[in-house]
Amino acid sequence: MIYNNLIYLLVVILVLTTGGAPEAPQLPWPAALVLLLAKGALLAWLSRSSFRGGKLAGAADYFAVEQRLSILAIVIFSIDIYLLEGQYYLARLPFAAALPVLGHLAGLLLFSGYLTIIWLAAFPSYKRIFQREFSARAFLAANLKVNLAIVLPWLLLSLLFDLLALAPLPAAKKFLASPWGEPLLLLFFFLTLAFFLPAAVVRLWNCTPLPPGPIRERIEAFCRQEGLRFAEIMIWPLFEGRMLTAGVMGLSRHFRYLLVTPALLESMHPEEIEAVMAHEIGHVKRHHLQLYLLLFLGFGLLAQLSSAPLLLLLLNSDFFYWLVLVTGQGPEKILGLASTFIMLALMLLYFRYLFGFFMRNFERQADLFALQAMGKASPLIRVFEKIAWLSGKIRDLPSWHHFGLGERIDFLRACEESPSRAERHHRKVYLTLLAYLLLLATGTVALWQMPADFLGEAPKSRFVEALIRQKIREEPTSAVWPQLLGDLHYSQKRYQEALAEYSQALRLAPDNVEALNNLAWLLLTVEQTELRDPARALILARQASFRQKSAHVLDTLATAYWANGLPELAIAVEKEALLLAGKNQEFYRGQIERFRTTTYGRHAPFPEPEPR
Repeated sequence: MIYNNLIYLLVVILVLTTGGAPEAPQLPWPAALVLLLAKGALLAWLSRSSFRGGKLAGAADYFAVEQRLSILAIVIFSIDIYLLEGQYYLARLPFAAALPVLGHLAGLLLFSGYLTIIWLAAFPSYKRIFQREFSARAFLAANLKVNLAIVLPWLLLSLLFDLLALAPLPAAKKFLASPWGEPLLLLFFFLTLAFFLPAAVVRLWNCTPLPPGPIRERIEAFCRQEGLRFAEIMIWPLFEGRMLTAGVMGLSRHFRYLLVTPALLESMHPEEIEAVMAHEIGHVKRHHLQLYLLLFLGFGLLAQLSSAPLLLLLLNSDFFYWLVLVTGQGPEKILGLASTFIMLALMLLYFRYLFGFFMRNFERQADLFALQAMGKASPLIRVFEKIAWLSGKIRDLPSWHHFGLGERIDFLRACEESPSRAERHHRKVYLTLLAYLLLLATGTVALWQMPADFLGEAPKSRFVEALIRQKIREEPTSAVWPQLLGDLHYSQKRYQEALAEYSQALRLAPDNVEALNNLAWLLLTVEQTELRDPARALILARQASFRQKSAHVLDTLATAYWANGLPELAIAVEKEALLLAGKNQEFYRGQIERFRTTTYGRHAPFPEPEPR
């Protein structure tokens, strides 16, 4: 359950943190509210229908339905954020402008509301299938506390960045703006959390120390025997203590906690409890907690390394611009959605397969440590058989993160019969870890060496063009956007298209100085000499200079005079431009010399044309 919720909440965090808030919502807020409530009602109806009566035969059916409904909740939440302009409303909550983490927290509360709808519908089936007796309130509280422990590090990190952004600390802001400032701060923050967060989590989960007695004494003696030091052994009241599970948290012995639920203590014999503790000690001895931290940090690196090239390839593809055309949405919105889906795909692939691979094999390593510590497999096998029976006959239920209990039992028996199989498993884990570290090192070097624009200017230019065309559709009477599109085409040497866009801008606004000036410059300097038209260029340049006396506009007029066989006028105007030129005066002096010593011709060489 915890591991599925981890992936769900990572996806929700991704949805919340990608894309920005629009300036204004497309739907009025009453319509958005009605749709929000309608989706909630639909989710409630589907949840009740899915869990109604005794239609679920066992644990596998229950978890399958819960998973489908949780994914549906993520889809509904994504609709809220992307289609109902949820970011707009979240950003306008009190104090959210200064502390965006408050908007993110509100978004998490909304998603938790959808999960609560599912949990309320699932509660009767959960009690029947898993034979648990506790209140609906305790069931909801336990689920919410598990999820809060998952998102707490991210919320604290977001709060830290928000406070640093507000603080009058120029040095800190300069450090964060550097290429490695934010990653180093993230690393420091995660390492700090890894050491100190367990102390907060055990309190969040209402854990209490295991009372003195024979069970505690036996666990303490066993831990001393295996060389494990810890801060405390805690009773873990998960689902009012009726969940059959145990765990270990904490990198440092001063903040390391052994967790065990009352139901597990009640169900197991002392030797079986020792086997459970041996399994948890195995995680510590094999450094799995540190490796999990490495795997989380590795995802950030690999995601950054993978997402940028994928986005650039997308921007350079026809498919992206086909989506913009078909949906009628702005390219920036499509890019935001594409970024989310790319990151979502990377996240699901990474955590479901790579992270899941290591989790399953780490569990087997912990099982093997219990086999070694106990000297036999039977105590831990009995634990698994009891958990499988008491948890709703889940022995053959597959698990992407732990292997199924039946698979673990078979593996333990095989390793007991053939110890060399255990060594082969450890060797497999170490070799795959080595391959993963090599992948991280290669990724780090590649990210360091990757040029900022390894696909060239083409993706950027196509994206800018799509943005401008979207603005033309939104504001068809504005001359600014055709003029900017003309400038873009001009810089790309698409002269015929630039000429058409400048002409359109002048039809909309005949006094547009930049369109007049740039079209005149194009007609004077274009490489395709058959497009040159000095006479028309002179008319346009005069109109532009009449409206604006600036150095570059006067230079265009001077060039037009020179192109039309009037060098004296050209030199006089260029001298006026030189007086107005604050920088690049050498260019204007060079122009004066050009007008004095050369003659313009339709096929004469000319400086590289570009929009002015």
